[in-house]
Amino acid sequence: DQLNIEVYFPDPHAPWQRGTNENTNGLLREYFPKGSDLTLVDNQTIQLWENKLNNRPRKCLNWKTPYEVFYGESMHLI
Repeated sequence: DQLNIEVYFPDPHAPWQRGTNENTNGLLREYFPKGSDLTLVDNQTIQLWENKLNNRPRKCLNWKTPYEVFYGESMHLI
């Protein structure tokens, strides 16, 4: 309430209510095929792909990157 942030909780087992989440899963599949054992991937590799995804423009963010949106929105809190 103090931060004026809306929170949405989708219904369980309803992936169509989590479009951005499902899209991000698809983007992750570019780097880690379904069934990949992520415990075998070193932290440096995970951080590399995390950085690539967080700096990739997204249509749902008006073609801004998640990094730009997060730091743009959170800077006024500091």
